[in-house]
Amino acid sequence: MNKVILMGRLTRDPEMRYSSGATQTAVARFSLAVDRRFKREGQPDADFFNCSAFGKTAEFVNNYLKQGTKVVVEGRIQNDNYTNKNGEKVYSVQIIVESVEFAESKAASQNNGGGNYGGAAPAPSADAGDGFVNLEEGIEENLPF
Repeated sequence: MNKVILMGRLTRDPEMRYSSGATQTAVARFSLAVDRRFKREGQPDADFFNCSAFGKTAEFVNNYLKQGTKVVVEGRIQNDNYTNKNGEKVYSVQIIVESVEFAESKAASQNNGGGNYGGAAPAPSADAGDGFVNLEEGIEENLPF
């Protein structure tokens, strides 16, 4: 089985092209930055994956995604090996995208471009006595749901 699910942000706007031939197929390419869960000193904080989407998925990517958009991508990994001009073998992989979903609301994306919902969260007020905490008025506007 070859299946991958990634959540990350687009590092650049998607590039859209159409294949040549009798039936033209939309092809969208983009790069996804995925934060590493465990970070070690001196190691990168994220991994970068080249992604390709086709057909209706490619059109969706081109129309609705842009640099910084946080998405969940489902697809498969495919080898993308080739020999360069110097005759050296280059090994790489790409993600063939089968589906894409937004991973945050449009408002959250526009407010901060980074998953922080409207800046520093206000500190909760005292315990209400029933196991819940009273929140400041107006905080509902900053909630991501």
